[in-house]
Amino acid sequence: MSPYQWAIIGMCVLLNALDGFDVLAMAFTANGVTKEFGLTGSELGVLLSAGLVGMAIGSLCLAPLADIIGRRPMIIGSVGAAGAGMLLAATAGNMAQLSIWRFLTGLGVGCILACTNVIASEYSSKKRRGLSISIYTAGYSIGATLGGAAAVYLQSQYGWRSVFVFGGICTLSILVVLLFLLPESVDFLMTKRPRNVLDRLNRIARKTGHPEATVLQDVQILAKSKTNPISDLLTPANRRSTLLLWVAFFTTMFGFYFVNSWTPRLLVTAGMTESQGITGGLMLTLGGIFGAVLYGVLATKWNSKIVLVAFTVLSAVMIVVFISSASVILLALGAGVLVGMLINGCIAGLYTLAPSLYPASVRSTGVGWGIGIGRIGAIIAPLITGALLDASWSAVQLYLAVGVVVLISAAAVGMIRTKEPTKNTASAEELTEV
Repeated sequence: MSPYQWAIIGMCVLLNALDGFDVLAMAFTANGVTKEFGLTGSELGVLLSAGLVGMAIGSLCLAPLADIIGRRPMIIGSVGAAGAGMLLAATAGNMAQLSIWRFLTGLGVGCILACTNVIASEYSSKKRRGLSISIYTAGYSIGATLGGAAAVYLQSQYGWRSVFVFGGICTLSILVVLLFLLPESVDFLMTKRPRNVLDRLNRIARKTGHPEATVLQDVQILAKSKTNPISDLLTPANRRSTLLLWVAFFTTMFGFYFVNSWTPRLLVTAGMTESQGITGGLMLTLGGIFGAVLYGVLATKWNSKIVLVAFTVLSAVMIVVFISSASVILLALGAGVLVGMLINGCIAGLYTLAPSLYPASVRSTGVGWGIGIGRIGAIIAPLITGALLDASWSAVQLYLAVGVVVLISAAAVGMIRTKEPTKNTASAEELTEV
């Protein structure tokens, strides 16, 4: 992979970090917002969910447009929307206004994640694809850790609104970088054949160190296709992979957001002090940074799907071990790091697997819907957990149930039949064949 290809992965890491920052920013400013607006617990719950709902809709409804007008314009537009949403959140005068701006930010972030996942996959060589996607996935934990620390400091010094001003400025700064450096997807250019496509492909070839082309391959042109990209996900050729991928995303993100959202509180109910519970939650985040990269390293040596299945099974086991060891602080913290590593590795694995299951004409749609279905699991997880807590479930019972849910993901991934790249598309690593 050329330095330019790694630079593209770096831009995708920054964009994924926006997701981590956004989630932690709202979590850390919740007390300040509640105090200023006088929110009840249910009102705060609606506010916290607004961003996640926006992310789900962004992945489901906006990401498919990238298969029509291109990945680059959708990413740039979505980053602009996310940055505007963060800045406008700092101006909110009541809960309703803040919910609207949080929803707008979520729309942008949801579309960004689907498109950058595809870009990162298409600009990675086959050998380094698992590692590249894993580094990209680690951006979430990096954004959550650094952004969370920044949120704590800024809020203590300047109030909760400063956190969103900071996030908006960082987001719009990234937008400037993207305008100059982010290329269009090679697969999209080869499939849709926009005007000046050969010149655009050759500019990319020069930057990636490949020879320039004089003619295009005789590939099928799908630009004027009247088929619905969403319905294409359920054609006989794609139906099995799509449904299994949806199950895997839903169950994995259910487990991911359960452990990241509820761990501090449930560790307290399991016998830890409040500060120990917060430390346990931090261990999950820190473990996530290394887990995503670990998956990528292993995926360069072994079959990426088999590595993903192993990570998923081990995640289910460690989730149960984690809560069962709550009475022994050091053991619990160590288990927390492992849970964070493994569950983030599962997300990295799904991000690696999803783009490979679809042809270029529906790739953003397929990835977007997978992530969108996963976001539904992320939204439902806190709601179900709260209801089960009200029904007197213990922390151990909750973690055991989530472990079973994550095992369902392992079964779904194991049943997916991976495909060879289609003959009518080309990726950045194949430009020499153009």
